[in-house]
Order: sequence, then structure tokens, then C-alpha cells
Amino acid sequence: MALEHLSYGSDATGLICGYLFGADQAGKAISSEEAAHWLQQRQLADDGSFIWLHFNLSNVSTEKWLHEHADAPEEFFETLHEGSRSTRIEHADQHLIAVVNDVVHDFSYEASDIATLWVCLNQGMMISTRRTSLKAVDRLRHAVNHGERFHSPTDLLIHLLRDQADVLIGIVRTVIRKVDEIEDHLLAERLNHKRANLGGIRRVLVRLQRLLAPEPAALFRLLQKPPAWVAESDIQELRQSTEEFAMVLSDMASLQERIKLLQEELAASVNEQNNRSLFVLTIVTVLALPINIIAGLLGMNVGGIPLAQHEFGFWIVVAIVISFTLIAGWLAFRSRREE
Repeated sequence: MALEHLSYGSDATGLICGYLFGADQAGKAISSEEAAHWLQQRQLADDGSFIWLHFNLSNVSTEKWLHEHADAPEEFFETLHEGSRSTRIEHADQHLIAVVNDVVHDFSYEASDIATLWVCLNQGMMISTRRTSLKAVDRLRHAVNHGERFHSPTDLLIHLLRDQADVLIGIVRTVIRKVDEIEDHLLAERLNHKRANLGGIRRVLVRLQRLLAPEPAALFRLLQKPPAWVAESDIQELRQSTEEFAMVLSDMASLQERIKLLQEELAASVNEQNNRSLFVLTIVTVLALPINIIAGLLGMNVGGIPLAQHEFGFWIVVAIVISFTLIAGWLAFRSRREE
């Protein structure tokens, strides 16, 4: 869809993309003007058609347009500005309000690369808003643009949730591959001190799990008492999505525990290397101690230095130094073996 005026990746009203779906027909791209006209006329016809409008909240015109044309409940606008962004789906005034957390399009395993998508839907429309480009939304747009059929706004939401689960599964697989590589280096003693990498990955997994963990419970509550316009088949699909998310969250929890154990093993390995370095330094200090003491004594410019006039005085001193050094080294290594 070509937009005449671009602002923050959207048109003048904040619309990024809009699609009109007919009964058993693929989505057709529409502009904000066409969407406003359809929303005004939709109560006159009940042909099974519905629309999906995707907005950019960074555009100041978005909320104004939604207030004027979309029949969204006030709870949806309150959700856009509240501090809590935990994932959930709520039932409000014959609408479903969903808060979905996903990774941004250029995800680089940073905690700040997780953003929020706000969704409001009823029997004839689905409105989604975001501030940053998200992977799950891009995948849904790709499916619509390639002619995939959707029979209801709830079907769009289900597809969005499954796309989000697929993205998270991809993240888990990538993290497992990275952790396996670090573990192989650790076992092969070719470790390059990658504790910082593990810490960053663990922070991302913890934040993802914290934001996503409420979702299964919220979905279960919704499934107990869904709106009357939600079809039974959609309820079953939502239930399957809940199970998929529960599996992903379980895998994340297991991966976090594995990373934690690996970090502890890395810390133990680093401590062992430090202990070896301290031992070597101690041995060098002990071995150099006799010669330093004797050199200090013989180097004093005072009378009465022993062996000063002896024919073999130098070699006698060398023999004494070597003897004391060997004894000190033997004592040091003996104490090390006993430990």
C-alpha cells in the first residue's frame, strides 16, 4: 500500500497499514480514509467482513483518529498510557484488549530490544498499535500480503500470538546454540571469559519471561468466559496458543537455570586460574627470598663479612643460596600437594 504522506513510518493519521477482509476472501489494503468510511457504514451491513488497522503510537495523530473513528472502549486508551506492560488479554465492553510483548525487528539480544503491542478487537475490527517495529506484526503483515485467509479478527489475534511464540522459539534455539558453544569452549579449556555474554542473554530471558509469564493465566481466565461473538473454533485455537506459550516459558526457565549453572562453573574456573597465578607468584617469591636475604647481608659495607678473604668464599655462598632455595621450594610444593 502506498501512503501519500509518511511520518514515523505511517501516514498523516498514524496508520502504518490497513486491510479489509471479506467473507472467505484475502485481505485488501485500504487507506485511513477508506477505513474511516467503512467504520461509519459497517453497522448497515452484516456480511462477515472485518478490518485490521495497524497504527504507530509515535505519531501524535494516532490517538486522535482512534477517538474519532474507532469504537474502542475507554479501557483501551487507558492501557496505552499505564505503566504496567505485562502480557494479558482482557474482556471490556464486548471488546478484547490485549497487551502483547515482542522483540523489535532488529533484535540484538539486549533487554531494551523488547517492546509492546497494544491490540483492541471486536466482532468487526482489530486495531493494533506500537511504537517500535515488531517481528510478530511483520510476520502477520507478510501472511496477509501473501493471501492467507482469515475468517475473523480473533483469527488475526491467534495468528499474531502464534507468530510471537515462533519468534520466541527462535530466540530460545539461538540462545541454546550460543550456550552450547560457550560450554564446548569451557570443556575444551579454550574459554575466552564470556561471562558478560551469558549475563546479557540471561537478562533478556528473565525480562521476556517476566513480561510473558502472566499471559497463560490471562488467556485461561478469558477462555472461561469469552465474549458471545467469539466462535468456538477460535476458543480452541486460543487454548492451543496458551499451551504453546506455556511450553516456551518452560523452555526459557530451563535455559535460565542452565545459564546460571554455567556462570557458576565459569566463575569457579576463573577462581582456579587466579589461584594458579597466585601460587606461581608465591613460588617465585619464595625461591628468590634466600638469595635476596644473603645478597642483602653480604652487600653491607661493614667489617667482619664472613668468607671475604676465603679462597672459595664465593662458591660457598652460592652453595648456601642453592641449598636454601631448594629447601624453600620443597617446602612450598609439599604444602601445595597437601592442600
